[in-house]
Amino acid sequence: MSALTIGFLSFPLLIVLIFLRIPIGAAMLGVGLVGNYLVRGSFSPVLSQMKDLTFSTFSIYSLSIVPLFLLMGQLATLGGMSKSLFLAAEKWLGHRRGGVAMAAIGACAGFGSICGSSLATAATMGQVALPELKRNGYSDALATGALAAGGTLGILIPPSIILVIFAILTEQNIAKLFIAAMIPGVLAALLYMLAISLYVRLNPASAGNRLARAPYGERFRALLNIWPVLLVFASVIGGIYSGIFTPTEGAAAGVFGTGLIAYFHKGLSRQSIISAFTQTASSTAMIFLIVLGAGVFNGFLALSHVPQFAAEFITQQGFSPWLVLIAILALYIVFGTLMDSLSMILLTVPIFYPIVSQLDYGLSPSEFGLWFGVLVLVVVEVGLITPPVGMNLFIINKMAPGAKLSDTYRGVIPFVISDVARIIILLAFPLISLFLVRIVF
Repeated sequence: MSALTIGFLSFPLLIVLIFLRIPIGAAMLGVGLVGNYLVRGSFSPVLSQMKDLTFSTFSIYSLSIVPLFLLMGQLATLGGMSKSLFLAAEKWLGHRRGGVAMAAIGACAGFGSICGSSLATAATMGQVALPELKRNGYSDALATGALAAGGTLGILIPPSIILVIFAILTEQNIAKLFIAAMIPGVLAALLYMLAISLYVRLNPASAGNRLARAPYGERFRALLNIWPVLLVFASVIGGIYSGIFTPTEGAAAGVFGTGLIAYFHKGLSRQSIISAFTQTASSTAMIFLIVLGAGVFNGFLALSHVPQFAAEFITQQGFSPWLVLIAILALYIVFGTLMDSLSMILLTVPIFYPIVSQLDYGLSPSEFGLWFGVLVLVVVEVGLITPPVGMNLFIINKMAPGAKLSDTYRGVIPFVISDVARIIILLAFPLISLFLVRIVF
């Protein structure tokens, strides 16, 4: 059996292991090791590669940003920032039809600016917003669907762990990727709110009660309560773009700032600190196992020449560059029904990026990398809320007692449609992603 054939057969085997509920990191690691052995014919070079790959992977300085952003999100929760964000958004939007759900989206966007994880954003804002949505009579479908979709803003609005991983894989500038995702992130939040507005007009019973219009004095006082979020975001992002911090140093500064805020908010205790560090360590270990597994699996694919074959095959067929790009984005949405966002990025970018980077989209190589990174992030984000394995759907549904999973599936449909519209807009107008990059850099 040729190395190329072994490489192609590894994909259905990997999918079978995922369906058997084998952790994706362990599945990629196992398939990669066995594939390496079959191609090389000996375990000695495989074990030698494991030693070198493990060190080279985890000694990447930029990866230290991952636990720092995760810890920043944990400390932000202890500092009461999630609750203050939701209350402020509710004061400004709660009087509208579907306004409390819109407030949840706005709060998710705000929390995403200080937390680089979609799952953490969904779980945190679910704790804050779900009781309020239920108290005001919102349907299970709209309440859980809105929060599942809102959680995805955690990986699109910088800082974002997924963007960091993409930047490492494609050798892009992390700071430029962060700013390229800024306008698409805001656009996502606005389109989600528009989706809620249209949904409640078509289904008025789903929206429950409209809150009394808050006086402007109350609204501005509520905004004053979110100054910690603005301070941390401005310090981290502003420090990075002014040259004071590298992205990793900015993440460390963010941890320090959110820690101080949590301390003065009296959210820190021995138990809460231990819990924050434990959850950060657990999430980091999971991410790093996936990174290692993907490194081994992708090393095996390179050895079997699957990426090279795929790139040559696509370029020789004479397909339109836009057709190739749309097909790849569609594949990402399909993959989203099978695996989590980080696994998708680590598994596919080393294969897809060499293909599309050889095609002409009218952009410089550096600008194309940024635009493609944002597009990939958006479609990966769709995967988080696409049945049957949308991770955010499960998290929010488990937090909503009595809500059926079918209700959550139904409630997220308007947001998936919104995401498809956003993908089309970003494809048609690359300048949306590149506008701020050209101004700042």
